[in-house]
Amino acid sequence: MSVLLSPGEVARLTGDGATVLDVRWRLAGPPGAESYREGHVPGAVFCDLDADLAGPPGTEGRHPLPPADHFQAAMRRLGVRGGRPVIVYDDADATAAARAWWTLRYFGHPDVRVLDGGYRAWLAAGLPVTAGDPETVPEGDFVARAGGMAVLSAEEAGALAGAPAGKGVLLDARVAARYRGEVEPVDPVAGHIPGAVNAPTGENVAADGRFLDPGRLRARFDALGAGPETQVGAYCGSGVTAAHEVLALELAGIPAALYVGSWSHWVASPDRPVATG
Repeated sequence: MSVLLSPGEVARLTGDGATVLDVRWRLAGPPGAESYREGHVPGAVFCDLDADLAGPPGTEGRHPLPPADHFQAAMRRLGVRGGRPVIVYDDADATAAARAWWTLRYFGHPDVRVLDGGYRAWLAAGLPVTAGDPETVPEGDFVARAGGMAVLSAEEAGALAGAPAGKGVLLDARVAARYRGEVEPVDPVAGHIPGAVNAPTGENVAADGRFLDPGRLRARFDALGAGPETQVGAYCGSGVTAAHEVLALELAGIPAALYVGSWSHWVASPDRPVATG
């Protein structure tokens, strides 16, 4: 079965005991927990991206990888079990859900799926919702073991951005204006890693928030110089939307590594070069 699930498939798997994580999150707010309380997929547990899927912000970036023991404790609190599927969703386009998908995969969970189109698709399908405070679930048994997904250091990301055409490509998943350095609403320096190619994640999905089909995704990434035989990496502002890029690349059959610290880590060192335009 595909990584992506329709609302009906999610409903069936939930009935079979899958763990469902509501990962609604917005950089500028409001807090996802408020949206969760207003209504969520029955049985879903709220997963806080900032607290559960990242370590404390600092020199490693705004959303660095959490320590394995921290992530394991968070997932067990949310009821995640190693032998049961985990389904993740957010509001619509899987930007936040992809970070949960990637982090669970990185720490070794073998079966993580994404509700394609998110909570909006669930509502559009006319399926039931539950309101109120977070669900209480039995503690899970998930064991976190790092290394299940490829990652890039700053040095590796810079080298990949400078690789010869056809050998490697580093995709910048942010919107074009941030890539060009025209605006920077969050980080102290505007611009991009020299040699990186702009590939905004918004172009991975249709207007309804569902991912494009694999053929269209392959064509998109091929036009950007990323293919199955190419070494591919992705970064964004802090490693959230770039996880969405890695998911889209996987759907297209293209393995890719994530620079988790991303731009927020890159610009923490004044010695690293910055390009604009």
